[in-house]
Amino acid sequence: MYVPFSVNDFLVRASSVYGERVGFVDEPDQPAEPLPDLTYAEVHDLARRQAARLDELGMEVGDRIAVISHNSSRLLTSFFGVCGSGRILVPINFRLRPDEIAYIVAQSGARVLYIDPELADSLRDIDVEHKFVIGDDEAMFAAPGVEPRPWEPDENATATINYTSGTTARPKGVQLTHRNLWTNAVTFGLHAGVTDRDVYLHTLPMFHANGWGMPFAMTGLGVPQVVIRKIDGAEILRRVERHGITVMCAAPAVVAAVLDAAATWEGEIPGRDKVRIIVAGAPPPTRTIVRVEEELGWEFVQIYGLTETSPLLTINRSRAEWDDLPAEERAAKLVRAGAPAIGVSLRVDEHGEVLARSNVILEGYWERPDETDRALVDGWFHTGDGGTVGEDGYLIIKDRKKDVIITGGENVSSIEVEDVLFSHPAVAEVAVIGVPSEKWGETIKALVVLAEGQEASEADLIAWCKDRAAGYKAPTSVEFRDELARTATGKLQKFKLRQAYWEGAERQVN
Repeated sequence: MYVPFSVNDFLVRASSVYGERVGFVDEPDQPAEPLPDLTYAEVHDLARRQAARLDELGMEVGDRIAVISHNSSRLLTSFFGVCGSGRILVPINFRLRPDEIAYIVAQSGARVLYIDPELADSLRDIDVEHKFVIGDDEAMFAAPGVEPRPWEPDENATATINYTSGTTARPKGVQLTHRNLWTNAVTFGLHAGVTDRDVYLHTLPMFHANGWGMPFAMTGLGVPQVVIRKIDGAEILRRVERHGITVMCAAPAVVAAVLDAAATWEGEIPGRDKVRIIVAGAPPPTRTIVRVEEELGWEFVQIYGLTETSPLLTINRSRAEWDDLPAEERAAKLVRAGAPAIGVSLRVDEHGEVLARSNVILEGYWERPDETDRALVDGWFHTGDGGTVGEDGYLIIKDRKKDVIITGGENVSSIEVEDVLFSHPAVAEVAVIGVPSEKWGETIKALVVLAEGQEASEADLIAWCKDRAAGYKAPTSVEFRDELARTATGKLQKFKLRQAYWEGAERQVN
């Protein structure tokens, strides 16, 4: 028997098995009126009403519906109300500038755009067929009792398009199918040991690879999901205490924020021996892992993946064989990217690049067949990361082959930042690289050669970037050089430019 996978499978089960259980707890402090605590039966009803409203707007199967929002129950519902009715959800990074958002809306061909109230003024000029401010529930949801048109699931249909920075100045739209999302959610939930006794905190932005698939995995297992809108270490600890949180996902910068808050927390740290925090973006230092286990009493879990892989490729969770190891030795094992998840095959090619093969890997880049052909070769996905696989099957990421910097969990294309800096009249040459940062994992450094007779300060160039790109893409430092290392053919040798800043490190990522 063949039954096609659909993201709706997760919500249908939650509604059937855990219908009376509270499923979504909205962020109380937000510009829109928070939704009340929703049982899974109520979430299912609200998702159907969203689908019915899209019917009323004339949206067809395959139409793109974009949403730019901080974490909220309404965004969480859209993973089912949009994708579960055969449309394609386009979750957009709310940190981007209006012109960057406009590009994504246009390139995806989105017909509907839901906008966070905090961003309504800055995005008022974006051209789209239907534009609604989140919180206007009459515009977002049909009246109670209105049934949506039925959709016959197609597991190979695109469910989401997630835009990611890579080797091009413009972000690429990653097409993830229902089969991709279903496989990722099930394998992730299995490896993370999720049960209906868990309580999940959405510390991870939901636009990041669809919250790494947790909206689906947690829903299918009936897990109460608590929404947090803006990240603050002390507030995370308060939510853990108030709601009995047992699991969350986070970038290394979030881990650092929680550790900082714990240093001044009065009383016992909440969640001790109960919380597991799943971390990705870049491996933190081993001492950070030790601090999570000793100061917080939380379990540290490391994963590796990309938006293009839904994202789970590997997972590194402490094993029984490591229980008696000293904390530092166990941390040294946990800092690795991890072992392949079920159904994932990995290999390293002759150039040292990590290649992957799995049902979680993207269908392609939206309307970019050239980029798709470069990434998918002979049945293998080229990650753009350099690494090694040990005899025990564990992957270690050593270097980033593509020009991407991961800072605070955000992907930044170095090429895009270079383009912005090149537009400054005083800049003759520029190379943008990632350098180690205790707080952000990596931070952005610009190496600049000024044009003859021109002047510009570090502050001038940083401000120039902040005026022309999202703030997190701006360099945190600028170093002026007389020349930049190049090959005989004139190509920048970024690996040489990075060497001085990574001296003594085992790998060229942090």
